[in-house]
Amino acid sequence: MRLIWILAGGLALAVGVAGIVLPLVPTTPLLLLAAFCFARSSPRLEMWLVEHPRLGPPIRDWRAEGAISGRAKGLALLAMGAAFGLSLALGVPARVLWIQGAVLLAVAVFLLSRPAPGSGTGPGA
Repeated sequence: MRLIWILAGGLALAVGVAGIVLPLVPTTPLLLLAAFCFARSSPRLEMWLVEHPRLGPPIRDWRAEGAISGRAKGLALLAMGAAFGLSLALGVPARVLWIQGAVLLAVAVFLLSRPAPGSGTGPGA
């Protein structure tokens, strides 16, 4: 089972890192998933990821406060708007647009409800 967790964590990490440069690929949720998988398989890999200077801060913010940075929120909202706009431009059927819009709206509400790092309003506060 340990090998499966390591492979899942590695895959989530690889796709999450790709999301840094690829639009519409979420980075932070995949980094959180990688940390979750590594926590169940390899404390060394988990520590490496959490302590990484570039990849670690969003994981630490989430774990400490349930927080998402303003920059991450803005980029996520921009990507969601772009995805919906692309669907409109491609002429996706109205039924699908309604479902997509409802899901994107729910995600946006969740994102906007999360505190900013250091605000002291998260679960660890």
